[in-house]
Amino acid sequence: MPRFVGRDRELATLGEALDRPPAVVLLDGEAGIGKTRLLREFLASSAERTRPEPRRPDGRAGPRGRRALVGACPPLREPYTLGAVVDAVREGVGSVSGLRLSGLAGALRPLFPEWAADLPPAPEPLEDATAARHRLFRAFVELLSRLDVAVLALEDVHWADEATLEFLLFLVSRRPQPVSVVLTYRPEELPPDSLLLRLSSRLPADAHLVRLTLKPLGVDETAAIVSSMLADEHVSAEFAAFLHTRTEGVPLAVEESVRLMHDRADLIRQDGAWARRRLDHIEVPPTIRDAVLERVGRLRPDTRCVLYAAAVLADPADYAILHAVTGLPDARAGAQVAEALGCGLLREDGRGQWSFRHSLACRAVYEAIPVQERRVLHLRAGRALAESAVPPVAQLARHFREAGEVEAACRYTEQAADLSTQSGDVATSALLLHNLVTTVALPAEPLVRLVTKIQFQSLPGADPYSKVIESLRTALRARALTPEQQALVRFQLGRVLMVAGAMEAGRLEIAEALPYLSPDSLEAARARIFLAIPLGDARPAAEHLRWLYEAPAVAPSIAPHERLRLFLERAFALLMLGEEAGWTEARRIPDDTASPREAALLAIGQTNVAEAAMRWGRYQEARARLARALALADSHQFLGHLGSIASTRTHLDWFTGAWDGLADRAAALVGDDDGVRHKDRCEAALVAGLMQLAAGERAEAEQRLRFAGGDDQQRIEAAAALAQLYLRDGDVDEALRITEEPADIAIRSGIWPRATEIAPVRVAALAVAGRLGHATDLAAAFARAVGDKDAPAPQASLVGCRAILAEAGGQPARAAALYARAAAAWQAMPRPYDALLAREHQARCLVAAGRRDAGLAMLSEVSRALSALGAHNDAERVVRFLHEHGWGAPVARGRGRPGYGNQLSPRELEVARLLVGGRTNRQIADALVVSTQTVASQLKSAMRKLRVTSRTALAIRVVELGLVEQGRPPAGDE
Repeated sequence: MPRFVGRDRELATLGEALDRPPAVVLLDGEAGIGKTRLLREFLASSAERTRPEPRRPDGRAGPRGRRALVGACPPLREPYTLGAVVDAVREGVGSVSGLRLSGLAGALRPLFPEWAADLPPAPEPLEDATAARHRLFRAFVELLSRLDVAVLALEDVHWADEATLEFLLFLVSRRPQPVSVVLTYRPEELPPDSLLLRLSSRLPADAHLVRLTLKPLGVDETAAIVSSMLADEHVSAEFAAFLHTRTEGVPLAVEESVRLMHDRADLIRQDGAWARRRLDHIEVPPTIRDAVLERVGRLRPDTRCVLYAAAVLADPADYAILHAVTGLPDARAGAQVAEALGCGLLREDGRGQWSFRHSLACRAVYEAIPVQERRVLHLRAGRALAESAVPPVAQLARHFREAGEVEAACRYTEQAADLSTQSGDVATSALLLHNLVTTVALPAEPLVRLVTKIQFQSLPGADPYSKVIESLRTALRARALTPEQQALVRFQLGRVLMVAGAMEAGRLEIAEALPYLSPDSLEAARARIFLAIPLGDARPAAEHLRWLYEAPAVAPSIAPHERLRLFLERAFALLMLGEEAGWTEARRIPDDTASPREAALLAIGQTNVAEAAMRWGRYQEARARLARALALADSHQFLGHLGSIASTRTHLDWFTGAWDGLADRAAALVGDDDGVRHKDRCEAALVAGLMQLAAGERAEAEQRLRFAGGDDQQRIEAAAALAQLYLRDGDVDEALRITEEPADIAIRSGIWPRATEIAPVRVAALAVAGRLGHATDLAAAFARAVGDKDAPAPQASLVGCRAILAEAGGQPARAAALYARAAAAWQAMPRPYDALLAREHQARCLVAAGRRDAGLAMLSEVSRALSALGAHNDAERVVRFLHEHGWGAPVARGRGRPGYGNQLSPRELEVARLLVGGRTNRQIADALVVSTQTVASQLKSAMRKLRVTSRTALAIRVVELGLVEQGRPPAGDE
C-alpha cells in the first residue's frame, strides 16, 4: 500500500475534534481523494496511542481503551435496515453476552439473528412504523453505550438508506450525545433532498461540529506516493509533474495509474531514478474506472474470475463463499485468490472477509462483467449464501433477483421486507418490494401479493408508481391468466392508479375487475369502497352510494382487523356522501382496543370522522374525535399518525377562530416533509394560505393554496379561496373558470359536504357575470342536495347563497336579513370569521337599503372584530369602505395591531429604513428577527399605502417624504 502523505493537517484536525467528545465530523471529498485512508490511518494511530488492554472474551475493550466502530454504505448492496450500522457493530463486536442489556434490546433481533441466544426476547410488535423505528434506535443507543463505543464512523454516507440517516439524526440530537460520529461522503453524489444536508442545521446548539474537505495532492506529494510504491526510490520531477497533471492529484488515480504503468512496463530506471518512457508514447487512462478495467484485463482469466466473484458479492465474504462463487477447482482457487489480493484491488479484513478495497473499483468491475456471466455468478452467490448458518436474506434477495430465479427472489425479498417492517423501516421494505416487482416478470399471484405490501408513500422520488403500474399492465397482457387472476391484478392496478392520483383511470380498472372478484372477498369489499368514496371527477352521489348499499357480506375468514378497516372506511364514505347513516356507524366506533393493529386503524378512523364532521359543520364532534385519535396515538406510540391529527386540527382551528399561533403551526407542518405525509402537508398548506389571505400576504397565499390544491380532499376549498381572491380583483372570468369543475363535483353531483366553501363563491361569480339564472339554479341544486340534514355549515352556506342572489337581484333589505341569518348560523357553530364576513355583507346591504348609520355602525364593529381575530386585510377593507362613506368616528382595533390608515406603521417604517440602507429582504429579516415572508408583506403594505409599485420607488418615496434619511440604493427589486 502506498505511503500516507499530504494529510498531516487533516489528521491533526480529526484528532483534535475526536479528543473533545462527543463530536460530529463531516468528512467530504471526491471519489478516490483518500477519505477512507485518512479515517483508517487516524483510527490506527489512535489505537496505538491508547494501547488498550487485550479484549475480553465477550469482545469488549479493556478499561483503558474505548471502541471505534466503522461501517460503509456500498452502492451495490441490497438495502437493509441500518445496514452500515449493523455492519459496523458486526465487524467490531464478537458477542453481546454479558452486557446486561435491557428488554429494549430485543428489538435488535431481526438485525442480529446470530445473537438470538444472547439478546432479550423480542418486544411486542408496534403497528406504527415510526414508533417501531424509534424503539430500534433507542436499542442501538443502549447497545453502543454498553459496548463502550467512543466513535461510530460511517463511510460513503451519500449511499446511506433513509433509516440510517434518520438514526444519525436521532443519535446526534440526543443529550448527552452518546458517541462521536464521523461521516464521509461525496458532495457531488449527495441527493438534493438527503437528510445528511439537514444534519448540521438540526444539531443542538452545544454540538461540536467539524467539517473537513479533502483536496487533491500537490506535485511533491504525488511524487512521494509514487516513490513509496517503488521501494522508496527517487522519482524524477518530470515524471511526477506528468502524473500529477494526468491524475489531478487524486491519490487513488495516482495509485492505479502507477500500477497500470508498471504492468505495461512503461516505467524504467534512468540515472538512478524512476522515470517513464517518452511522454508522447504513454497513454494514461483519464478515469479511475478505465485504469482499473485495463489492469483487470491484463490479469489471467482465473484471477479475473476471482475479482468478478468479489464484485458480484459486493459485501465482504469469507474465502469459502468467494471460492464457491468463482466456480474454480480447489487446486486453482487458492493461488488465484492470492494473486487477486496481490494486485492491490482486494483486501482481507481482520475477520477473514474479502472485499474490494474501494467501491469505485468494485463498481467498475461489476459493470464490466458480461450479462450472462453475471447471472451465473449471482446464482452461485445465492446458493452459497443460502447455506449460511444465518442466511443474509437481503443479499439473497438481490442475488436471486439478478439471477432471474423468480421463486427464490420472491421468497427472500418478502422475508427481507418483513424484517425491515418489523424494525419500523417501511422505507427499506417498500424499496425491496418495489425493486423486485419492477425488474422481474413475476407470476400474477406473487405480483399481487407483493404490490399489496408496498407502502408507496415511503418510496423516494416524485413518481414511485409508473414502473409498478407498467408491471401490472404487463401481467395483464399474459394470456395464461384466468378471469379471477386477471381481476386480482386489475384491482391492484386500479388501486395503485388511484393512489398515484389517476382517479378516473383507477376507477375504471377497479370497476372492470369487480365482477370477477369473489363477491365475499376482501378485495371485492375494498373495491366497492374505492368506488364509493367521492374522489376524482363528478359522479351522482347515488352512483357512489350504490356500491355501499348493494355490497354482499364479506367472508367469515377475513381477519378481524381487516373487518374493522372495512367498517371504518364505509362509515367515512357514508359521511362524505352526506348520509346520516354514517353517523350511526360512527357512533359504533370503539374508543380503544387491546390490539395495536386495530388501535392504529381506530386512530385513522377517528381522524377521518373528524374530517367529515368538519365538512358537516359539527365542530364539537370533530374536536372530540381528534382528541380520541390523539389519545390512541399517544398511548400506542403511533408517531406516524400525529401529522394527520395535527393537520386536521389546524383546519378545525381555522374554522372555529382559534387563530393564536395557528399560522406558525400550519407553516411548520408544511415545512416538515420528513415526518408529515404529503396529503397532510396539503391540508396544512390550505390553512397557511387562508391565514395569509386574511393577513394580506397575497403572493405567499396563492402559492400555498395552489400547493394545497394538489390533494383531492383540499382542492375544492383551495379553489374557492382563490376564486374569492379573483372576484375581489374583478377577474370574474378566472373565478368562473376555477370554480366550474369543483361546483359540478360538490353541487351538481349532490356531494354536498364538499360544497360549503365553493357554493357561495360560484353563485357570486355567476351573479357578477350577469348569469343570475344559472346562479339561482345552482343554489336550488344545493338546496335539494343538502335538504334538511343536520349539517350546520352547508346550511349556513346555503343561506349565504340566497343572500347573494337577493343582493344581485336588487333586494338589499332582503339580502341584509338573509346575511344576518347566515351570520347567526356561522356564529353558533362557532365559525367566527365567516360570521364576520356575513355581517360585513349585511351592513353593506343596510347602507344600500338606505339605513346608512346602522350599516356603518355595524361595519365599525365588524372592523374591530376582524382585527381582533387577526384578519387585518379584511379589517382594512372595511375601514376603507367606512372612510369612503364619511364615517368619522375612530375605529378601535381591539386586540389586533393598531390601525394606521394610510400612514406607515412603526414596523413598516423600520423595514423602509433598512430598505433605504440597501439591504435585501433576507438581510432585513435577519436584522428584525422575522421571516422573509413577513418582510415582503410589510413592504407590500407600505407600497400600497404610498401608491408605489416597486422597492426602489418605495425607497425614493419615503426619503422624499422625510420619513427616513437617504441611504444606499436598495438591493434590487425582489
